[in-house]
Amino acid sequence: MKFKNDLFLRAARGEAIERYPVWLMRQAGRILPEYRALRATLSGFKELVETPALAAEVSIQPVDHLDVDAAIIFSDILVVPEAMGLPYQMLEQKGPWFENTIRSKEQLELLDKNIDVADRLSYVFEALKITKRELNGRVPLIGFAGAPWTILCYMVEGKGSKTFSESRKFLYTQPVVAHELLKRITEVTITYLKMQLEAGADALQLFDSWAGILGREQYQIFGLNYIKMIVEAFPNVPFTVFSKGAVASLPDISAINCTTIGLDWNMDMGSVRDMVGESKTLQGNLDPCLLYASDEIIEKETLNLLKSFKSQRHIVNLGHGVYPDIDPEKVKVLIKTVKNYEI
Repeated sequence: MKFKNDLFLRAARGEAIERYPVWLMRQAGRILPEYRALRATLSGFKELVETPALAAEVSIQPVDHLDVDAAIIFSDILVVPEAMGLPYQMLEQKGPWFENTIRSKEQLELLDKNIDVADRLSYVFEALKITKRELNGRVPLIGFAGAPWTILCYMVEGKGSKTFSESRKFLYTQPVVAHELLKRITEVTITYLKMQLEAGADALQLFDSWAGILGREQYQIFGLNYIKMIVEAFPNVPFTVFSKGAVASLPDISAINCTTIGLDWNMDMGSVRDMVGESKTLQGNLDPCLLYASDEIIEKETLNLLKSFKSQRHIVNLGHGVYPDIDPEKVKVLIKTVKNYEI
């Protein structure tokens, strides 16, 4: 497909660009009044995720209202455990909650096997098809999934956590069961991402939100080994791996055959660039809290980031998702600063 704006894809592939592309994690929704107005008419978050026409609508809103260089499908990483037979609820002000958890071999065996991913996640694929059609080549469309370790955390804990101690205990006390669960998540995720590409995604991203709670050795064994399996299933696809907080593991992440490494705001852009050379594109890594600052400070810090780049292989983003109480006008200052910066 021919794009009106393919900067994101060119930057991901290491091709020549005239300026750096910019998009924001969690740009689809949250901060936009158009999104909030739509949410107010619905029963909750999951209804929006599971209604393809509405998910497509909010996926496109940031392209319309913020002028970002890529769209990302509006969905949730927890649709994968739900497809595996572990349904969840999204509780207002509290986040995800699972009635059942996986903390033993017996509980693992209760999960569904031989899952029809095309059927169980059909609403995501339909949302991708609608979004792709409605974008009409304006910008690329990013598909995504949660990395196996992060998905395991939710399946074991049953909710969010400050320590994820149940999940970490699981690795020490039942490593064989942990690996079996990670393997199953990986297999479903590969199928899920392949079907996202078939439905219209132009690039993929894995979110490992809880990567940073493991030490380097454990993260290699229980995290990166499975991410590597997923990435290797997509040899010719622009693919971003975002392992939040895994600073010690950056050398190991750099060895994975992805096109792009997502960096959080605690990771030093220059050090990672020196590590990977020109072999990878780097995505990130402004502090989301910068967007609470004055327009002048946002512009200054964004320019400082842009001037620090030692390569064209960069995609500008935040170091994590945009916070829900950020003023959209502040986001526009960031985006305008990037777009006015000449390489």
